[in-house]
Amino acid sequence: MKAVILAGGLGTRISEETAVRPKPMVEIGGKPILWHILKTYSHFGINDFVICLGYKGYVIKEFFANYFLHTADVTFCMEENRMEVHDTTTEPWRVTLVDTGDATQTGGRLKRVSKYLEGEDTFCLTYGDGVSDVDIAASIAFHHQHKALATMTAVQPAGRWGSLDLDGDRIAEFREKLAGDGGWINGGFFILSRKVLDYIADDSSIWEREPLERLAREGKLNAYRHSGFWQPMDTLRDKLHLESLWQSGAAPWRRW
Repeated sequence: MKAVILAGGLGTRISEETAVRPKPMVEIGGKPILWHILKTYSHFGINDFVICLGYKGYVIKEFFANYFLHTADVTFCMEENRMEVHDTTTEPWRVTLVDTGDATQTGGRLKRVSKYLEGEDTFCLTYGDGVSDVDIAASIAFHHQHKALATMTAVQPAGRWGSLDLDGDRIAEFREKLAGDGGWINGGFFILSRKVLDYIADDSSIWEREPLERLAREGKLNAYRHSGFWQPMDTLRDKLHLESLWQSGAAPWRRW
C-alpha cells in the first residue's frame, strides 16, 4: 500500500520557520516533521510514499537526494571525487516526489498524483505537518471492514488552556486543560479507495470541501475514532510543544 502526503502548502501561520523552507521540513529533534511521518507509516509496514510538493518543494527533493549526508558519517575523497558513507542506517522507503504546483489546492494535489497510484485499490493520505500515535493498521482494517470509499481518522483536540472553578467571585480550584468541547474533527489520517479521485474536479478543488462533503452526503465516508495523541504543527507554539515532547524522551508518536 502507498501513502500520499500533502506537503505543498505555504504554512503562513508558522512563517518564522517557513520563510526559508516548506513546513514539512521544519525540524523536530533535528529531523523534519516529514521524516517523523514517514517513520510512523513505516512502523506499520507502509514504505512506498508519494509526496505532493509545492512551495519550496526543491528543499524536500534536496533532503532525500542527500539523505546519507543527513543521517550518516561520510568521508570525501577529494582526489578521487568519491564519497564514502559510514555506519548508515538505511530506510526501506521508496519516495516519489511530485511537483503539484505552488497554488494548487489540497484536492488538486491529490488528483495530480493519480498516475502514481495506478494499480492501488486502496491508499493512505495524510498531511505533512502533523504527528499522532494513531494505529494505522487498525484504521486500514476498519476501512476494509466497513467498505466505504473513504475513512477519516476523527480526533478530539485538547483544550488550549486550563480553567478556573469559580464560587461566586472566589477562585475555588484550578483545573487542567479540558478535552476540548467534545467535538470530533478531521485528524488528517485517511484510508481511501482510488475511486475518490473521481470526486476531485481540478486544481482548485479543496479536498476538505466538495470531495469530502459529497462523500459524506452519499454515505461513503466513515470515521475511525482515535482518542490517543494527535498534534498538528500549525504555529510556532505547536512546534515548540512537539520539540519539548521529543526532548523529554517520551514523544507519544515515536513508535519505531
